[in-house]
Amino acid sequence: MRGDPDRLRLPYFPDHAALFVEARALPLSCAVAISPRNSVDDQGTIVAIERTLSIIKPDATERNIVGLIIVRLESAGLQVIAQKRVRWKKKDAKKFYDVHKGQPFYKDLVNFMTSGPIVLQVLEGENAILRNREVMGATNPVDALPGTIRKDFGVNLQRNSVHGSDSEKTAKREIALCFKKSEIVG
Repeated sequence: MRGDPDRLRLPYFPDHAALFVEARALPLSCAVAISPRNSVDDQGTIVAIERTLSIIKPDATERNIVGLIIVRLESAGLQVIAQKRVRWKKKDAKKFYDVHKGQPFYKDLVNFMTSGPIVLQVLEGENAILRNREVMGATNPVDALPGTIRKDFGVNLQRNSVHGSDSEKTAKREIALCFKKSEIVG
């Protein structure tokens, strides 16, 4: 097995259990099919299927535009695989935004995120983190491109209607803070 160049050991991680699948010179499409987190596009390129956290903020829930925002996300090829409407307590917002503790905007951010209901979502799709960030637009609505959520619905830098994870590491942390595994059903 070790010296056989036609035999491959492919990692496979269902529910984080490290297993290896042995195969004989599989075509790339078969190897990709083994991984539940990737797909192949029309050109045969491996595309990452990712998950990201999306929050529809209090300014958007207050204006009753949640549905309009979800339509934008789904139209961009993102699938909502978990969703709940909640009202955070201060401790929830402080824990979530702990990375910003000590920043001048931290207290106002915590107050804003606890001022009304929010919609927490796990989105899944090809390159979901980048795609979500593109659909959201720049953090400051003034700098966001036309047609993005923040340009069309954001009021100002803080009341910019949506939050999205900025990296895979952040997405995993944020999803774990907001959802139990059993709540993610996609």
